[in-house]
Amino acid sequence: MEVSFDLFGTLVTADRPDDPAAAVATELAKRDVAVPDDWGDAYAEPHVDAPDGAEVPLPAHVSRALASRGVEYEHNAARRAVVAAFDPVVETRSGALEAVDAARERGPVAICSNCSVPELVGRTLVRSDFERDDFDAIVTSVGCGWRKPAPEIFELTADELGVAPADLIHVGDDPEADGGIEAVGGTALVLEGRSLADVPARLATVAERSSHD
Repeated sequence: MEVSFDLFGTLVTADRPDDPAAAVATELAKRDVAVPDDWGDAYAEPHVDAPDGAEVPLPAHVSRALASRGVEYEHNAARRAVVAAFDPVVETRSGALEAVDAARERGPVAICSNCSVPELVGRTLVRSDFERDDFDAIVTSVGCGWRKPAPEIFELTADELGVAPADLIHVGDDPEADGGIEAVGGTALVLEGRSLADVPARLATVAERSSHD
């Protein structure tokens, strides 16, 4: 039985800037990028015409926002500013380690996470109580180009674990995003009002049900 977990809000809590546009502006200025006077507006505007369900990496969005105001800058300044702006304090949620351990007892385990910031998932794991080796695969929307609930991200996660999407169980906190696994035939265990401490028993119930199918 293969299981994937959402990261943010499920396994960990990670703070984020109260004002992302301002946080990015501060980091751009540190890198000698001329921040436009109407940066808040530029940041809020869409600049990348992406298909429904596709992830737009935040550095790409920031780059296009700057370009829309005629701002030139060093090639990787936007990426470095974004990475620096999203530098979270991380707390592993109660019951998270036990939930992942319970899943690992039954088969391979993955992280399947929405995240538009490069490197953020890796830095979050380093600051959590988890080890990178606790997971057989890590699939992020910024890495694969699709955000949950898009079927593509779940299909890739299943493929990374060597299983059909219909055989994947996904654990998360967002009914809409994490519930997208059901569109490819998989099973969603949505926390919504329930504790991570319930996950081992819920996995056992799913496994028992599957054994009788």
